[in-house]
Amino acid sequence: MASVLTPYRHLLRGQVRAQTAYRASFVVNLVSNVWATVADVLTVLVLFRVTTSLAGFSLAEALVMVGLSACGFALADLAAGNIERLRHYVRTGLLDALLVRPLRALPQLLLMDIGLQRLSRVGVGAAVLVAALVAAPVEWTPARLALAVLAPLAGALFFSAIFVAGATVAFWWVESGELANSLTYGGKDLTAYPMTIYGPAFRRVFGFGLGFAFVGYYPALALLGRPDPLGLPGWVGWVSPAVAAPAVGAAALLWRVGIRHYRSTGS
Repeated sequence: MASVLTPYRHLLRGQVRAQTAYRASFVVNLVSNVWATVADVLTVLVLFRVTTSLAGFSLAEALVMVGLSACGFALADLAAGNIERLRHYVRTGLLDALLVRPLRALPQLLLMDIGLQRLSRVGVGAAVLVAALVAAPVEWTPARLALAVLAPLAGALFFSAIFVAGATVAFWWVESGELANSLTYGGKDLTAYPMTIYGPAFRRVFGFGLGFAFVGYYPALALLGRPDPLGLPGWVGWVSPAVAAPAVGAAALLWRVGIRHYRSTGS
């Protein structure tokens, strides 16, 4: 196993050295990436300037959902966000160079151009989640503590699957960037708010059909000990992180089909 992982460790080490070679630039990028998560929090704060509750949730309770969403998405963006460059590799034929190496293509793509500057988003997202859980009326138990740790990790797996699945569409449709972004970055915004603010059709398609409701909303209900206004039983919030497993499986299957479909650029 160590020999199998060694080439990937070298790829990661090379990316770390390259991106930290110019330290001032790297620090500036770290700081600038903070604002992506800060903007999500500010949006919620602006909403609560004109109301005392959002779909029946207080500010602290709403920030729990924001924290779960921001932390999970930031981890996924760090680990898999650069898979968006797949359409560039397909268009230019650079993917061919990856395929002739004795390494798996997907790990190479994930490690190449990995955005280490996104580490600051992870830190801010984790800080928002911790602050929200401290401020919210959570009755802590060992099970809730485990869920508070597991839910953002499962959210990271879920968003990573969305990143990979969205990028894989480039094997058939090279200019698919906006479609992928609507599911990744749009999904991040969707999961930061209670599902009850969306219309029934929207909830059925995106919340339950694609699984976005189980990233922040249902884990937050379980942590807060609140019943679901939409009528699902309380245990759904406790098992909602398991939704990441079929999402990862579906993304892996789509990737296998796409990579087998690839026939080089032809240019």
